[in-house]
Amino acid sequence: MTLNKSTSQKIVRLSDVIIPKYYSTFNDTSYTHKIFTSGRAGTKSSRGALRAVYKIVSDDDCAVVIIRKFHNKLRKTVYKEVLRAIRRLELDKADFKITASPMEIKYLPNGNTIYFTGSDSIDDTKGMIDEEKPIKLVEVDEVTEFFDKGEGEDELMNIEATFVRGNDEEFCMEYYFNPPKNQKAPVMVWLDKMKQRGDAIHIHTDYRDVPIKWLGQKLINSALELLKNDEKLYRWLWLGECTGLDDVIYYMFNPDKHVADTTPSQLQHITISGIGIDYGQMNATTFQAFGLDYVDRCVRGLGEYYHSGRDTGQQRSPSEYAKDFKDFKARVEDKLGKPVTFAYIDPSAKGLAEEIKRVCPEVVIKNPDNTVNLGIDRVKKLLSYLRLFICTEQQHLNDEMYLYMWDMDSVDKGVEKPVKTNDHCQDALRYFVMGAWQYIRQMLPMITEED
Repeated sequence: MTLNKSTSQKIVRLSDVIIPKYYSTFNDTSYTHKIFTSGRAGTKSSRGALRAVYKIVSDDDCAVVIIRKFHNKLRKTVYKEVLRAIRRLELDKADFKITASPMEIKYLPNGNTIYFTGSDSIDDTKGMIDEEKPIKLVEVDEVTEFFDKGEGEDELMNIEATFVRGNDEEFCMEYYFNPPKNQKAPVMVWLDKMKQRGDAIHIHTDYRDVPIKWLGQKLINSALELLKNDEKLYRWLWLGECTGLDDVIYYMFNPDKHVADTTPSQLQHITISGIGIDYGQMNATTFQAFGLDYVDRCVRGLGEYYHSGRDTGQQRSPSEYAKDFKDFKARVEDKLGKPVTFAYIDPSAKGLAEEIKRVCPEVVIKNPDNTVNLGIDRVKKLLSYLRLFICTEQQHLNDEMYLYMWDMDSVDKGVEKPVKTNDHCQDALRYFVMGAWQYIRQMLPMITEED
């Protein structure tokens, strides 16, 4: 497979930019549905972008549509990847008209265009597509989002019906996603159904299918480091296997590895510190303090406050908890020898947040992203890569590591939800990790494009 560039007439071999597992399906027109799954660094995103660019350059009369569930995620993902594909194919950028609003990439020699859209704006996209150019390829990226936050199979069928209409010549739907842990997740049920169809093909890849020189040895080392520490997470993250869910969410937690008091010299390494806050009226309220150690590249526990009105029979008001927060913060700062920088609080605890601002105006209070499963996955990465250490003072957090469970009834139905018990310290930890992720992510090995 080669590509003639319109200006210089040089030839690019596609075998230099896609892996062998993709050869047979790249220009195939016998399948209407092509489904590509992978672990991290399986190059399926690159394959999709290269396929879209190759199609509009090599076909005299066509259009391509690339869809994500949410329009605001297009620019930094598939749109950026297509621009990278143009460079990788060594095409002249002057041969393309590239616009961000509307988000389109047109190949000027033949007028073929790649259109980018979110699923909720298909009607808008239909209005801006040149009806004289038949849509021959539709790529659906991050298919899992359509099942987790959309209408799943019905939505995908509607997308197909929208763009296949009136196109009897050639039409293909391509789907891209990383499998979830749960084999019973709706997207995996859909995949099993699609694999039974004669007009569908499924290709799965992982980083081992990719030449090392394409990925770099550092990425390979990251994968092998995780294999050494947490084989199950390695198999899901890097191999793209549905590994299933244990009852205990943080099954990789090991007190011999993860519980360690911070030494005086390690305290000197900490440059950013913060407190995760989970608030309850009847339930427990907890403050969990952590510092970021960029010398040893880890998150270190610094202290814990915990009060349960139900267990003690003594309820406390937000103003009383704010005073406790001020006292706790002072103890952490005395231990640390420097100010606590941030507080990350339960987004629903607005009253407590206002009281803390009143008594501690010097603290920057932030409401972190409260996407529970994403937060859990990030904590898992820190534990699996030995980048999170809990101090002995954080006894309630330590205890909850063994008690924080998946709701297995919901898991059996394809939905991953934690049981809402023994989770107060876990929520505070998750708020800290999510709130400080822009700093924490720099401590981790190369894991994902997003992370």
